[in-house]
Amino acid sequence: MLVAGETLLEVWMTGRQIDRYVGCYINRKSRRVQQLKKSTSIIMAAAEPKLSFFTWRYSQYFTYIKQKENNILVKCKLCLGSKILSTAQNSNSNLLKHLQRQHATTRLVAKSTGTETDSSSDATSPPPPPKQQRLDFNRGTASQDKVDKAIARYVVEDMQAISTVESPAFRRLVSLIPGATRQMGRKTFSKYLEGEYTKMESELKKTFEGLNYISTTADIWSAHNRSFMGITSHWINPTTLQRQKAALACKRIKGRHTYDVVASEIDHIHSLYGVSTKVTSTITDNGSNFVKAFAMYQPESLSDDDDDDHDDDEEVTFTDVADALNSAAEEGIVLPPHQRCASHTLNLISCNDIDKWLVSNPGTKALYRSSTAKCTALWNKTSKSTLAAEVVSEVVTKKLLVPCTTRWNSFYDAVARIVEIPMTDLSAISDRLQLKSISDRELHFLKEYCATMKPLTVALDILQGEDNCYFGTLLPTLETLMSKTLEVKDSLTVATGLPKAIVQAIKRRFASVLESSDAMLAAVTLPKFKLRWLRDQRKKEMIKGILVAECHKFVPGSSKDKEQDFFSFEDDDEHFASVETEVMSYLKTAETGMEILQQFPTIKEICLKKNAAIPSSAPVERLFSLGGLVLSPKRNRLSDQRFEKLLLMRYNHWFED
Repeated sequence: MLVAGETLLEVWMTGRQIDRYVGCYINRKSRRVQQLKKSTSIIMAAAEPKLSFFTWRYSQYFTYIKQKENNILVKCKLCLGSKILSTAQNSNSNLLKHLQRQHATTRLVAKSTGTETDSSSDATSPPPPPKQQRLDFNRGTASQDKVDKAIARYVVEDMQAISTVESPAFRRLVSLIPGATRQMGRKTFSKYLEGEYTKMESELKKTFEGLNYISTTADIWSAHNRSFMGITSHWINPTTLQRQKAALACKRIKGRHTYDVVASEIDHIHSLYGVSTKVTSTITDNGSNFVKAFAMYQPESLSDDDDDDHDDDEEVTFTDVADALNSAAEEGIVLPPHQRCASHTLNLISCNDIDKWLVSNPGTKALYRSSTAKCTALWNKTSKSTLAAEVVSEVVTKKLLVPCTTRWNSFYDAVARIVEIPMTDLSAISDRLQLKSISDRELHFLKEYCATMKPLTVALDILQGEDNCYFGTLLPTLETLMSKTLEVKDSLTVATGLPKAIVQAIKRRFASVLESSDAMLAAVTLPKFKLRWLRDQRKKEMIKGILVAECHKFVPGSSKDKEQDFFSFEDDDEHFASVETEVMSYLKTAETGMEILQQFPTIKEICLKKNAAIPSSAPVERLFSLGGLVLSPKRNRLSDQRFEKLLLMRYNHWFED
């Protein structure tokens, strides 16, 4: 029935709205019912216990016992007895920690079953990213021995005072280390270091027993009104073919450093380690006391290498009985062959020989003196005045290097730093410091000087290496140095004769080395050189013949008595053929690593002997550099014996893992 004022359309619209409201209400009720069902299923699923233990990858090492409230109880199959472990239902972290702590030496094998992966994941899908590992500060306690060794390593490697172990702050720090049940005082720690030094000395002697060829370097160092004889040893490991080293002594010597004192100390240290007959050579600088010591105490077999070539009518030498009796006490001193430091010799060439040539040559005398005088004034001004140093830093943002007489290449490095500065900046610096400015001609001369001296400085740096430097490096370095120095000659306009003067000085000071068969054998038995460093084909054939002859001496059975040597016939042909085949095969190989020597045992043996030495005595100089840090002004009351032991353990890295 229509109400007054209502039309049929309005009534129809009202009915539509009622239907829509009723439908929305029904839909909302149904969705609410579905949400309630879903929530109920989630709650019921969460209420059911989910045991992650059965899908764990290391569950095979445990036996499931029962479930107790929110945890489960299991038994470890690797532990002895009946120890029960508890872990959460949804986590196996307790069990994993148990395996890591109690069975750390057991190699755990994960289960190969696919129960851990989701059924929806594909077998080829990548594994899920691992969870971030949490830091565990309770991984266990260190043993007391490890704590003591760690303390000794800190004191020795960082060159700390022994009294550090009695510092309250240090003792507090050590007390926080798990496992540090006791702490050593200064006296106890000193005894501990004494015992470790004895172990190190025994290990070195044991190592030397298994070696056939060793070389040493020696020098004398003075500090705090005390003098020390330092000796380092160097060899090639026969198994790994790696260069190894160790410091043998830094012993206090008193009195004058005469040749007999030097010889006695070197022989005593060699005998102490049992290497007197194994040292192939000892490298020292060009000091007159060292040179005379090795000249006076050489064995007769080495002082006369050409005994077989002596004439039959050689005159008889008579010896005074009194002189023989007086020298009876010195007969026990026998020194190994002497080798002069190649780096020190090159430094003498760069400082003395070249300086004399530049001063004596009319074309370079005035330029050399004036340019070096202005450079010296600049060095003195900037090294003694902070204001002058600040002026240089403002202009070129670099610090000038000052030459040092005890550092090789220091003069070249200082001049090269000045040459790098533009002429305008040099003039500005000189004006602000009220010094005479370097002229264009003087700067041009300094540039030519640096260009000519650069190959020599590079060679000097190469020869003072240790880890990858051998005696066989010396000849190729000298040959390359002379060739590269002569190549610079065409580009010079002022010091045109300087390259030739350098080459002449090298030939004069290294005359014995350039013609030494030992140096040639050392070079050719290094795989990275072989015969590549030679340009003269005739010299290549000569060195190849020397190598073949040397191989015959090292082949087993090559030494025969007189009767066997007299009746030697066709059987020796195979011996000579095998040696020549090994030499030719070695020279044809393209490999440059030391490992290739394992395929050529005879050449390997020659290399171990001839390349045991190093070209320079730089290692013993580095030993003294460490000694200066150990024997600091604050520790100048260290006894001679304790200083030596601390220094040797530091140099040999005895406490390194």
